Amino acid sequence: MNKEEELNIIKKEITKINIIGTPGAIFLGLGLYALFGAEGEPFHPILNNAKFVLMLLVVGSAIEIWQFTKLMPLFKKQSALNKQ
Repeated sequence: MNKEEELNIIKKEITKINIIGTPGAIFLGLGLYALFGAEGEPFHPILNNAKFVLMLLVVGSAIEIWQFTKLMPLFKKQSALNKQ
């Protein structure tokens, strides 16, 4: 397998992981919005529920941490291939 093929495979894997991780960013954003930005009047009533907001933050953070742990080795491998 040549360098270009490996880079294409890595790019496809990065894209796949980013798509899978998108809900985590959305959950984290909604949780932070409800916690700091809504000021008691969010665009949806469920964002007034403290337990739900905490769940959004926990689940969103967990997905983002998973995504980070999967992406870092791919970025390192991609960087090493680009330096060759």
